Amino acid sequence: EVQLVESGGGVVQAGGSLRLSCAASGFTFDDYVIGWFRQAPGKEREGVSCISSSDGSTYYADSVKGRFTISSDNAKNTVYLQMNSLKPEDTAVYYCAADPYSDPMDCIYGMDYWGKGILVTISS
Repeated sequence: EVQLVESGGGVVQAGGSLRLSCAASGFTFDDYVIGWFRQAPGKEREGVSCISSSDGSTYYADSVKGRFTISSDNAKNTVYLQMNSLKPEDTAVYYCAADPYSDPMDCIYGMDYWGKGILVTISS
């Protein structure tokens, strides 16, 4: 059974940092693209960042480039999202997702497996 479990969310002031973790199980981690998506109240879900577990190539949405960093620890089957210089507009439920793509940019077309999500709130 595929499982993606997010952790690390919470409340932080604008300008602060958070690190989200996604622990994956139930599939061959190295063969998948793992990504972070978010959905703010009243808005559509958007792709934030994705990483290829096989070669470490990455994709970032323009809105987070230079502020967020995605990384993968294949020994732990875990993907991280380091979020710096957080803004109130980063407030959302963040989801971890996985799909057997080879190119991380393909994550914007949809993912097969999803975590339950975790709330990130940035106060102004």
